[in-house]
Parts: sequence; C-alpha cells; structure tokens
Amino acid sequence: MKIRPAIISDIPRMQIVRRAVRENVLSNPNLIPNDAYIPFITVHGKGWVSESDNKITGFAIADLEKENIWALFVLPEYEGRGIGKDLQKIMLDWYFNTGKDYVWLGTSPGTRAEKFYIKTGWKANGHHGDEVKFEMTKSEWEEAWTH
Repeated sequence: MKIRPAIISDIPRMQIVRRAVRENVLSNPNLIPNDAYIPFITVHGKGWVSESDNKITGFAIADLEKENIWALFVLPEYEGRGIGKDLQKIMLDWYFNTGKDYVWLGTSPGTRAEKFYIKTGWKANGHHGDEVKFEMTKSEWEEAWTH
C-alpha cells in the first residue's frame, strides 16, 4: 500500500470509495459532487489517498479553514488493514504541523468509525447535528501517538 497526496484527477476514484462505505452513507450522493472536493484538496486543506492493487483504497481530507476532518474513508474490502490509521496519522501530523492546535470531526453514533476514533485518541464532546462530535488537540495527538 502506498499513501500519497491527493490530486484533482483522483476525485472520481475517491468518490467510488465514498459511495462504497457501509456506514456513514450519504443520504444523497449527489449532495457532494466531484467539484466539491477541489477546494478541500487545493485551497482549504489537503487530502491523501491510499493505493493498492492499482486502485484508490481509501482517502482522507483535512480542512484548515473549518479546523475539521472533512473525510476519512476506506473501501469496505480493505478495512482492518490499518489504512485508516495510516491515513489519519499522515493527515494529522501534517495538520498539526501547520500550526493548528485543535481539530474536530463528526461521525454517526454506534458505528465502527466511532469506535476507531475513540481508540485513536479522539474525545467525544457533544453532537454536530445527528453525529457525535469528536475533538483533538495537538498535545492529545502527540500523547496518543507517542505511546
């Protein structure tokens, strides 16, 4: 598996990953068209993709403007291989190295994603709409990944 920065030409294959997930499914996939990704990987933040078997198997996007994680998804058939954890590490190392000290994300309650975020050091702090809101500071990230 290889992880590299996402580029605009990756977006259609990132959409395949986003639409293949079993949890945190979009109620209407057309709400996030391909061009919605562009500012997140070129202006507001940065994205990464994991590649294996000549396809994108997962991706992650951090948004510096809203101080949140916009996306972290892995193809269902590639789950359990550490791809999400590796993408998260690269993304949050980059994010906190930009000078940011805080980041948040939302995910559906009762999902594997919720368990993943708890296991990797995120702290639940209320809700963002119907989702559980998780938060992380730079010092919490450093503490979680040095042990």
